[in-house]
Amino acid sequence: MSASVSLVLAAAGAIAAVALSAPAASAAGVPAPSPVGISGRGATVPFKEQEAEYAATNGTLIGPDRLYGHLPSEASGRQAVTLDATGEYVEFTLTAPANAMSFRYSLPDNSAGTGRDASLDLKINGTQLKSVPVTSKYGWYYGGYPFNNNPGDTNPHHFYDETRTMLGSTLPAGTKVRLQVSSTSASPTFTIDLADFEQVGAPVGKPSGALDVVSDFGADPTGAADSTAKIQAAVDAGKAQGRTVYIPQGTFQVRDHIVVDQVTLAGAGPWYSVLTGRDPVNRSKAVGVYGKYANQGGSKNVTLKDFAIIGDIRERVDDDQVNAIGGALSNSTVDDVWMQHTKCGAWMDGPMDNFTIKNSRILDQTADGVNFHMGVTNSTVTNTFVRNTGDDGLAMWAENVPNVKNKFTFNTVILPILANNIVTYGGKDITISDNVMADTITNGGGLHVANRYPGVNSGQGTAVSGTTTAARNTLIRTGNNDYNWQFGVGAVWFSGLNEALDATVNVTDSEILDSSYAAIMNIEGATKGLHFENVRIDGAGTYALQIQATGTASFTNVTATHIGQSNPIHNCVGSGFVITRGAGNSGWYADPPACTGTWPDPKWTNGGVPGGGTTPPTDPPTDPPTDPPTDPPTDPPTDPTVNLAKNRPVTETSHTDVYPASKAVDGNADSYWESANNAFPQSVTVDLGASKAVKRVVLKLPPATAWAARTQTLSVLGSTDNNTYTTLKSSAGYTFDPASGNTATVTLPGASTRYLRVTITGNTGWPAAQLSELEAYTG
Repeated sequence: MSASVSLVLAAAGAIAAVALSAPAASAAGVPAPSPVGISGRGATVPFKEQEAEYAATNGTLIGPDRLYGHLPSEASGRQAVTLDATGEYVEFTLTAPANAMSFRYSLPDNSAGTGRDASLDLKINGTQLKSVPVTSKYGWYYGGYPFNNNPGDTNPHHFYDETRTMLGSTLPAGTKVRLQVSSTSASPTFTIDLADFEQVGAPVGKPSGALDVVSDFGADPTGAADSTAKIQAAVDAGKAQGRTVYIPQGTFQVRDHIVVDQVTLAGAGPWYSVLTGRDPVNRSKAVGVYGKYANQGGSKNVTLKDFAIIGDIRERVDDDQVNAIGGALSNSTVDDVWMQHTKCGAWMDGPMDNFTIKNSRILDQTADGVNFHMGVTNSTVTNTFVRNTGDDGLAMWAENVPNVKNKFTFNTVILPILANNIVTYGGKDITISDNVMADTITNGGGLHVANRYPGVNSGQGTAVSGTTTAARNTLIRTGNNDYNWQFGVGAVWFSGLNEALDATVNVTDSEILDSSYAAIMNIEGATKGLHFENVRIDGAGTYALQIQATGTASFTNVTATHIGQSNPIHNCVGSGFVITRGAGNSGWYADPPACTGTWPDPKWTNGGVPGGGTTPPTDPPTDPPTDPPTDPPTDPPTDPTVNLAKNRPVTETSHTDVYPASKAVDGNADSYWESANNAFPQSVTVDLGASKAVKRVVLKLPPATAWAARTQTLSVLGSTDNNTYTTLKSSAGYTFDPASGNTATVTLPGASTRYLRVTITGNTGWPAAQLSELEAYTG
């Protein structure tokens, strides 16, 4: 490989120099900063990473391309190499001794949506070592949230997977390691993103006095028999006797949760001791190591270390507890655990306290990498490598119960396929520091601080409060287009959707590099108390600042270069957002700012240098995956045939489970809002963005025949200011019948209305208010 290009980035003030290496493109790839191996930032990883686009190859370079739904957009650095003929290869040259490798790749889906299996030849200095199995059964999702496996649907995404293999011996630096196509009969193409090479140490031996799940309890290390009960018996005995439980080398079939409490479960190392499996009949049961749930008393004093949990989850079902680690684990530690092919790496449901994940890898999840959910306190994720999650990489969500004093530090979080690299939804005195975030795909940014999602509010003490510290982070190619908003999300962004974000948020000593759209953004409600100091912005596809809500922010020693637009600020709220400028700023401020009503195409950079596709999709997919970000950049259309309520801001009196009011305005009649049960009256209110003469409201329930006919008693109210409401249609019963499309139309007098409210007081088919669509028309 030719010599690397060193991109040294140091902002004014106290920022330490951070060197990012971008190898010269020996295989024609565009030099792009790597998120791996940045000194002093992110996880310290045991591998050396090489990108296929800089390796020797006779394949075809794809990218750079950041357009959601395009194959290279989900590759590291937004570039990869496609092999589509027998004999084509990618060849890496080792830069350090290695006896093992992982590689990231993509195969096409099959017509049934179940994926295809194939293999690639692995050659060492031109000599065949083995064939390595590869598959697409863990990739390729379609449609709207929570997605499906139907190739006939829209919105294909989540293309890549990873596999790992031992190399048989330690290979010296300079060795040529080649992945080569031997046949295209099983797969017409093989796309290679990158390879990670490492020197795996010898297996960790059984600790003195430990119980052995094989020799003492009869677990099957070949993976042929179900070992769930035998490992659980070993864990229970370990607790009772105060002894460590050891998982020796082997692959163990585990088809349900191993429940741990006051015990250490230790393996021979994540390359040697593997828990895998799923119930062949009840697919909602699968391998996982869980603490007891909080309502069962929770678990405590647990250590999980030196093994892998590699599942078999091929779909996203949010109600299924098929995560690698879960439950409530207080005063507990997860150390050097490899988590792959589960729904979430670790979804922790509190209340719980003093929990740590460290030195671990979380790969190829269908949902979050980690979520500290509901009353997790004094807990940490540190020195952990996260890649290819199906939702937020690392998240904290203070739903109904406060999250307090949690920390995400020294982690590397790359390629969340949906949402954010790192986020806190609510939380008090949160720290997100010394991390690297890279390559956000859609509907999110690199770093997000927000009063969003159910149960995040000051009334329950769960809103953002105290001091949020975001220090010494590096963000590379983060933020991207939101396919509901149809404009870009900032690399660092703030939201006050539920209520104003009114706390101290300090963003310091950080780099925001090659952002896909804006570098910094706020939206959906006031954001007060933002402070930026010693921050370098180098490369932003559109703006340095994208201001879409009122608030306050101070800036000291903040510099910006290579901004896509000549005016670096977009601000249509005017003096409602107050900027205090300290010393040392440059490149990001303008007075007046831009307020165009339209959003420019991004101008993408790599290392501050323009490079990559620049045309956003003209027909973005629909059906937002989460409570949808709203507040579009222009007033909604006034065409009488256009639904004014679609994708508009919406509030509710309540919702149950995963059925928020956003699903009533998402344009998808198959998703729906459902209120809390047995708690009438219930209402949903849509902000149309401006006062309109609404003459017709169309209400829908899912058209499927599984929905029996029912009558809902409801009224329609309207307001111009969201304070004083008048009745537009008095309460009456409306029948929803699948035989006639499960639709009810309410005619209105055409009074000027901005805030449209439907209040439901009864439902003969279910003890809750239900709507799949609330549509509003002027004709």
